This record gives sequence, C-alpha cells and structure tokens, in this order.
Amino acid sequence: MKTEYLQNNADDILRAGEILANGGLVGIPTETVYGLAANAFDAEAVGKIFVAKGRPQDNPLIVHIASPEDLEPLVGEVSESVKRLAAAFWPGPLTMIVPKPREIPDAVSAGLSTIGVRCPSHETARAIIRASGVPLAAPSANRSGRPSPTSFHHVREDLDGRVDAILDGGVCQVGVESTVVDMTGEVPVLLRPGGVTLRDLRSVLGEVEVDEAVTGELTPGRRVRAPGMKYRHYAPKAPVTILDGTIEKVAEYLKQQHNAAVLCFTEEAEALKGCCDHVETYGGESDTETMAQSLFAALRKFDELAVEQIFARAPSAGDGIELAVINRLEKAAGFSRMTVEGE
Repeated sequence: MKTEYLQNNADDILRAGEILANGGLVGIPTETVYGLAANAFDAEAVGKIFVAKGRPQDNPLIVHIASPEDLEPLVGEVSESVKRLAAAFWPGPLTMIVPKPREIPDAVSAGLSTIGVRCPSHETARAIIRASGVPLAAPSANRSGRPSPTSFHHVREDLDGRVDAILDGGVCQVGVESTVVDMTGEVPVLLRPGGVTLRDLRSVLGEVEVDEAVTGELTPGRRVRAPGMKYRHYAPKAPVTILDGTIEKVAEYLKQQHNAAVLCFTEEAEALKGCCDHVETYGGESDTETMAQSLFAALRKFDELAVEQIFARAPSAGDGIELAVINRLEKAAGFSRMTVEGE
C-alpha cells in the first residue's frame, strides 16, 4: 500500500480521523512515543495492527480516549482510586488497567477480561481521536521488538508501505511508553514504569506494588496483563549488554572488544572516546528525563552503524523515571548485564 504523509494541521488531522473511522491504520504522535492507531471497536482494523507490526497476538493493546470524561462512558463505573489517578495525571502518560467492556473486541485485550486505557496529553493525539469519533487502540508505531519511535522519521522507517498514513507531530516529549498500573485488585500494581513515576503513583494512592516484570524476566508461562511485560523489547539489531562498574574499568573492558559501540552518560564520553568504534550519549548521569527522551533515538542510531555489539550504561535505581530507563534498557538487552571488575 502507499502510505500518506500527513502534517500537523487541521485538514490533515481530519484526514487522519477519516482514515481511522473507515478501518484504516494511522501512525500518530503522542507525548510518550508514536502510536499505531486503529478504531478500538473494529476487530478487523485492530487485527491489521498486529499484521503491520508483526506483533504477537497475546500482547494486549492500549485504548486511547480524548478526554478523562470519556472513561466511564466507555468502561462503566470506575473505582475512587481510578478517579483519583485520572484527576492527578490525565491527560498524561498513564495507562490504567480496568475491566473490559463488551464493546471492545477481544483482539484489543489479547483475550483478557481487562483493558488498558489512557488519555494522552498530546493535543494532536486527542484531536485525532475526536476527529475519528471513536476510542483508538494504539501500541507503539514500530516493527515489533524494535526500539520504539519518538519521531515521524522512525515511524516511516519501520512502517512505510504497511499503514495507511503517518502524521508528523514532531519529537515526543517523554520518550518512553506510558506507565501502566493495574487497578483491578485490592492493591494497585505497577506493570510498566513510565513518565508517571512510582513516586508519583504512591503520592496519590499510598501503597503500590511493583510487578516482577518491571525489574526482571517474566515467570515462564505467565500470561501478560499489559504491553512491554514480555519478549525482548526495544532492541536494536546488535545485541546489547548493560555494563556496571567504574568508568576506568569500563574503558579498559571496551578496549578489548571488537567492532563495538557504547551508550553512556554525557560526562563519560571523553573517557570512553577511542575505547570502541562509536560512543553515543543520552544524557547526564543525574538527568534522567533527558535519558528517557533520548534513549530510543540513541538505540535506533546504532542500527545505522555496522557494529556487532552494543554496551550501555544504566542510571542508578530509584522510584523516578530512571526506573523506566532501566526497564527499557534491560528489555533491550534481554536482561544481559555484567559488572566489569579488575585488580
């Protein structure tokens, strides 16, 4: 198919809405990453998402709404805790897992009795939802497993000729996918960290548990409840390994590697220059917001290089957005992590 390239103006937003209302697929900007949108009520249209992305059928999608007020008409009565989170963080990079209404096809939820819903803060995303007249099911607009797209160029690179249209809304502000929190149990559970941090959630809800998939590999055979919990995600072509240890030891280790690249903190770049074939930075060691914004673009840049292995420096653990950065790096690395030691 020939993919239409749309601009961020009123006429093209209406065109995107028209395509979606008629069962097509459109790559749309959000504040987190670009999404590949389809009519969430149309099972056939939703099925096209899985084909275009090469996405596993057991990986659920997130439903996007134009306004926080659209939640209850879509899913019915919601809990007081859901209302508190919506009041605090919507529109914004937060997805809440709630019971699935019958109107949403099973293809959206991967057969689960729940769905993830969010109201994005990106004005163009909400305008496209309103123009379509329906809630939109939208995972990240990339080929499955690749680093998520944070620019129009990234979406075109992955999905040109596979979707009906892509709308250019600029570079995404947050840079990592939305936070996903399961609100269906007695205690909320963080399933995927993102721009709304664990600290933020606890400031509103009090107790919030953290799912094992946030910091480690999912237990074999366990059914996923949200996107990003399973599989090797966000990965460039070359294998990724996270390197811990002092910068001196990391430099020594990299000098021994063949055809390698490193993703590091800005203040480490000078020390690592000349230690490997390519040095890419993604923010200062304490500037975790810049790391989140830059991470996927940096990982994609490595695909332009003929490197055989990628090493990455990860921020220290915490309950802010650094948790999302670490999560995405560990998924990209397939949980390959080592500490460089020496005498």
